[in-house]
Order: sequence, then structure tokens, then C-alpha cells
Amino acid sequence: MKYINACIIAFAMYSKIPMPKADWEKENMKYAMCFFPWVGTVIGACFWLWGYFAGKIPVGQILYAVVLTLIPVLITGGIHLDGLLDTADALSSYQPKERRLEILKDSHTGAFAIIVCCIYFLAYFGFISEITQKGIPVVAAGFFLSRCLSGFAVTSFLCAKDSGLAATFANGADKKHVRVVLVLEGLIAVGIMLWLSIPLGSVAVFAALLTFLWYHHMSVEKFGGITGDLAGCFLQICELMILIAVVVVEKLI
Repeated sequence: MKYINACIIAFAMYSKIPMPKADWEKENMKYAMCFFPWVGTVIGACFWLWGYFAGKIPVGQILYAVVLTLIPVLITGGIHLDGLLDTADALSSYQPKERRLEILKDSHTGAFAIIVCCIYFLAYFGFISEITQKGIPVVAAGFFLSRCLSGFAVTSFLCAKDSGLAATFANGADKKHVRVVLVLEGLIAVGIMLWLSIPLGSVAVFAALLTFLWYHHMSVEKFGGITGDLAGCFLQICELMILIAVVVVEKLI
């Protein structure tokens, strides 16, 4: 029962998919991060289904790309996108760490957040409009891999503060066991991506790991550790980098 509750908590927190009520007790929180990548499975499945079947029916290229762009945001409710925008404002402030952390918590949206939001969606839409049927499933699997890496970071990286979403899940998790599960899930994701296409899968995994290293360096140097907003920022950037890498390699081969 505790694993079912943990799954419900993960989906209730990180998606807009209706879930039954579950108590956020310590026992239920222990393994919630193990199920975080499963949200990516739902996103990836919807992404692949539209990418595959819409390519078989008379759907214009613009509508095709718009739906693919919106699927992750609609399923997650934009929770990770919010982290990207808050991080953009904080990084663009050029303030000390303490002030950057305050900006992350600020509910107001700054000019840099709007600029980054526009750039992000234009970049995602532009590259997704160039993807082929071969690249769709690799990118779809990337939604699972990015959450494996994000969950691993929450249970492994230093938190910038003792409160907040990242700290709540980090403090409540059975870190040792959760890390093992997330590594195994991540290896499964890597295996699937390589099985789908060795060149596309390889470059997608490399892009994800490179973004992961940047995430650790940026969060420690600029904020003194990770937060929920920084975790959201990582997810959005990681998924964009996977998409860019796949499309670029498709063009080259």
C-alpha cells in the first residue's frame, strides 16, 4: 500500500492527472521519487502516440508541432516550466546567492522570465517541427530519463535550503534505496533509447548527461545547492537539449 501511495503522491505533485487522495506521511514519502520517472512515461507515451498517428493522418506540420510542444506542459501543468522562468529571473539578477534564492520564491514574473519563456517555446517548436518518425520515440523516452536524473539529483545533491519542494522530497526519501531504483530506471531508459537507435540514442543520452553536469555546477555555484525551481529548470533544459541533439544528428545522417 505504501508504494501505491508513493506513486499517487508523485503523480499528484508532478502532473495534472487526477489522482485519488493520499496522505503525505513520512512512510509514503520514502519512495515517491521512485515513481517520478513514471510521469515521464505518460508524457512520452502521449508524445509518441501523437507523433506516430498524427503523421498518418492529414494534419498540418504546424499543428503537428504545436501539439507535440504542448503535450509535456499540459500533462505536468507547467510546474517545471515555472521553475525555468524563476531560475531565469534569479540568474539574470546578478545578485548574491541569498538574493537569488529570494527571487526564486518571488511569485512575480520578471522580464527575463518572459524572454526565456518565448525563446524556449520558439526553440522547442522549431526543432520539433524538424523531427522525423525515427526520432520521435527517442525523444519520448527522454522524458523518462530526464526525471530519473532529476530524482537522483534530489536525493544526492546538496539542497540550497531546508524548506521547499526539493528539500521536502529529499528529506522524506529513503535516499539509498531511491537512488538505486532511479539508477536502474535510468539504465533501462538508456537501453531503450539505444535500442531504438544507436546514433540518436547515444547523442540524446550524452546531451542529458551533459545537462546534468551543468545543472550540478550551476546550482552549487550560483545558489549553494538545488531547489524545486532549479530542478524544474533542469528538466526543461534537459528535454530541450535531448530534442536538439536528436534533430541535429538526424540532419547529419
